[in-house]
Amino acid sequence: MDSSGQFPDEMSGGGEFERQDDAFRDFVSADGSTPFPVQAGRYHLYVSLACPWAHRTVIARQLKKLAPIVGLTVVDPVRDERGWAFRDGPGFSQDPVNGFGFLSEAYLATKPDYRGRYTVPVLWDKQSRRIVNNSEDDICRMFDGPFSALGGSDTMLFPPDIESEHARWSKDIYEHINNGVYRAGFATKQAVYERACRGVFDALERQAERLERRRFLFAAQPVEADWRMFCTLVRFDAVYHGHFKCNLRRIVDYPVLQGYLCDLYQQPGIASTVNLDHIKRHYYATHEDINPTRIVPLGPILDLNAPHGRERLF
Repeated sequence: MDSSGQFPDEMSGGGEFERQDDAFRDFVSADGSTPFPVQAGRYHLYVSLACPWAHRTVIARQLKKLAPIVGLTVVDPVRDERGWAFRDGPGFSQDPVNGFGFLSEAYLATKPDYRGRYTVPVLWDKQSRRIVNNSEDDICRMFDGPFSALGGSDTMLFPPDIESEHARWSKDIYEHINNGVYRAGFATKQAVYERACRGVFDALERQAERLERRRFLFAAQPVEADWRMFCTLVRFDAVYHGHFKCNLRRIVDYPVLQGYLCDLYQQPGIASTVNLDHIKRHYYATHEDINPTRIVPLGPILDLNAPHGRERLF
């Protein structure tokens, strides 16, 4: 029997997953060029720790030392037909800002006729009571840009001297790794799945080759493209290898990529942003089209604190 897919509205007639566009793309500014001036305490970030897109904004907020500046609320990792929910539980909570029960309420408060999927992350403006932005790329750039002066961190996620090359590699990572695993996992045709799956592993080989001779993708310190990679790699063996059928190899089977993953995980403040319980329960318990029993596997056992030896690279 042919399936209409996990998200029928985002499936092509040929069985390919075509991710919806982000609906809200306004920007917080430091120069008054937008209606959303940068201010401490004005904005709030709604995220799921299970979602790799939202995870990247959590990392950016952490690295830029913005926790006192931008609030954070984590949704329940198990999502049903009503979308992401605010509930009390281990690592997630009710909404302290608006008292919303579901993230959909933020979308409908901003655009009453909104009809797309309710996705995380969401950057919310408490003053105008609306969503500013739901694009993880934009939010990370805002945290590295106008918010940066409020956080006091000298970490640069988007160094201007590597802008062009960084954009090129980030595009490859997004298309073939970040979104590639979803295109494989949500495919409803064999040929579509095989093409996407092979694309994932071809891209992993490209990244592994680059990382053989350098500690991070561009320099001695990780930039946004590294964290973009990290958010997929840290989920790969636990979820994408089995649940999304990206099972030609595991990340642990690539010594370079496994060492790189451990190196990033062990960077200050990063381990606290990773919640494998949320990750596994979200994917296995939410994607009923892929896993109708909703059984969450016990494994794998991962040792992300293992020595990686990558300090010798520059």
